[in-house]
Amino acid sequence: MPGRSPAPFLPEWLSSQLPFDRYQIELSDGLRVHVMERGQGRPVVMFHGNMTWGYLYRRVAGRLKGEPLRLIMPDLMGLGFSDRVPSGRFTLTDHTSWMAELVEGLEIEDAIAVVQDWGGAIGVGAFAEHPGMMTGLVVLNTAITAPRPGFKPTKFHRIFSNPIVGPLVSYMGLIEKNMGRAQGDRQSISGVVRESYLYPLRQHGNDAIIDFVAMVPSSMEHASVEVLARVEEFVATFDGPAHIVWGKRDPVLSKLLGRTSRLLPQAGVTATNAGHFLQEEVPDEIAFAIRTVAGI
Repeated sequence: MPGRSPAPFLPEWLSSQLPFDRYQIELSDGLRVHVMERGQGRPVVMFHGNMTWGYLYRRVAGRLKGEPLRLIMPDLMGLGFSDRVPSGRFTLTDHTSWMAELVEGLEIEDAIAVVQDWGGAIGVGAFAEHPGMMTGLVVLNTAITAPRPGFKPTKFHRIFSNPIVGPLVSYMGLIEKNMGRAQGDRQSISGVVRESYLYPLRQHGNDAIIDFVAMVPSSMEHASVEVLARVEEFVATFDGPAHIVWGKRDPVLSKLLGRTSRLLPQAGVTATNAGHFLQEEVPDEIAFAIRTVAGI
């Protein structure tokens, strides 16, 4: 089992929002993953996506307090309080391998995966490397299918993957400072919540935001396409309980609901008026989906 070490210090105003156990797990290559946990019972591993960290799931975890569940909230590499990624290793293959090693090190079985944004391909891809470990799936706004020939990247990705615009936007911090614009309720990410997302980026840098944008396929020859195809194949063969909770006001991924629901015909679907970071807007609906998949 990978070694554990204490989690980095958090100021009281931030730590008071996170009544969880916190620790770091060191992977085989020396990189450390920051993890938060609450509860005991069936493992539920919650994967976030770009520019956020495990903090994104705190409201969902609050709704599940007292349930027979072990809630596990890792920070993806490069974000939150996980280590920053060495140059040249910011690929979907690497991210999937890191999380696969993490879930193996957590020594879990009969796990439920909860996935959103890049946490979809990365989290599901991690469990795909350990067949049989994932027995339930809750899908939030994410892409777990490969692009089809002739696809066009979204306007967001075309703008921020530009080699001139991307670094400039990163330097100015414009993406993370405007997270609320991706929401159904823009006030859902404001004040102390907004500051909580910005805190680790101010401490450790925000280069990962643009690096994650660069991982989005720009053509069928992009390196992420092959990994996304494997993820789609794995999900298509998954016949366990599943539920989809979707934010219809997501400016980036809202249109993928139909394709996602066809991929998981056994899944219940809860469509909401939330935006991209729907954990901030509809935690009750997500908690309900987790309970449903867990059978509690």
